[in-house]
Amino acid sequence: MKKIIVTGGSGFIGSNLVNYLIQKGYYIINIDKLTYSSNKYHSKIKNKKNYKFFKLDIANQKKLIKIIKKFKPKAIFNLAAETHVDRSIDGPKNFIHSNIIGTFSILEALRFLQKKKINPKLIHISTDEVYGDIKKNYRSNEKHKYEPSSPYSATKAGADHLVKSYIRTYNLKAVISNCCNNYGPYQFPEKLIPKMITNIFKNKELPIYAKGKNSREWIHVKDHCEALFTLYLKGKNGESYNVGSGINMNNIDLVKNILKTCNFMKIKIGNKTKIKFVKDRPGHDFRYALDNTKIYKKLKWKSKINFKKGLQDTIIWYLENKDFLNRISKKNYEKRLGLKVWLKKVSS
Repeated sequence: MKKIIVTGGSGFIGSNLVNYLIQKGYYIINIDKLTYSSNKYHSKIKNKKNYKFFKLDIANQKKLIKIIKKFKPKAIFNLAAETHVDRSIDGPKNFIHSNIIGTFSILEALRFLQKKKINPKLIHISTDEVYGDIKKNYRSNEKHKYEPSSPYSATKAGADHLVKSYIRTYNLKAVISNCCNNYGPYQFPEKLIPKMITNIFKNKELPIYAKGKNSREWIHVKDHCEALFTLYLKGKNGESYNVGSGINMNNIDLVKNILKTCNFMKIKIGNKTKIKFVKDRPGHDFRYALDNTKIYKKLKWKSKINFKKGLQDTIIWYLENKDFLNRISKKNYEKRLGLKVWLKKVSS
């Protein structure tokens, strides 16, 4: 049975990818340090014989080498990362540790293991945010220059550059994926879609930055998992691939869509559940949009899940899995973050 390591396999995208790969018949080794946003997905895996979990910070290079050496995986999917922009504004240190030092640790481990003839393919998962603010009527392709705006996107950009340098200098087998915003099951409720769904369930206000005109591209996490699997099978070493859906939506329209879908599903919407515009976060990019022509033409992949259907399925999942939300401490997602810089500017 072929073995694959997934770092960050207890996170949102990671847990969905673990499930996807197990269904494909792979033996999965999940390495996750279980931060605030990790879920207990690893404890629910039914087919334990195809799955192994290690609680570990990927920055621990010595232990990482031992695991890779023991299992000799065909591939490593690196999803271990801090991802919430607002948290990166309040405290960038954890993002530098996980996103840059953690990636460096994986690369160094692979460089060392090359000498032992252990050479798994690295699929490094990045973000569309490394490209920065994208002008209207334009979509960023893989040759677009990096212009990160937040500590989060800057650390992801730094990690991408590290991976590219190791490919060129040490001839490591690796590809990079730059994906747009994901949605779907197991997403931590600090992110926009699950936060709105959670607040609707709890009859709370729906906070939106500024006037909600910021535009994001959305893809269902299952589509993303399929794209990552395609990169493992067919992605060319040394290449970067944009993973997008082409579905862009302003935040205000997205929230209205969620409300409309809940109404259609006859989910009760309380009198306190109203859209509320709040102070924007510092350095907030207006628009992200990916040109995914390359992955479509070269690897024959494109997203399949209709957004309307995907959103409805996501709401149903949260409706049927309220225990997922109830297990999470409210202090980890209800408090507004990313305000420290703005408040400092106002008071100075």
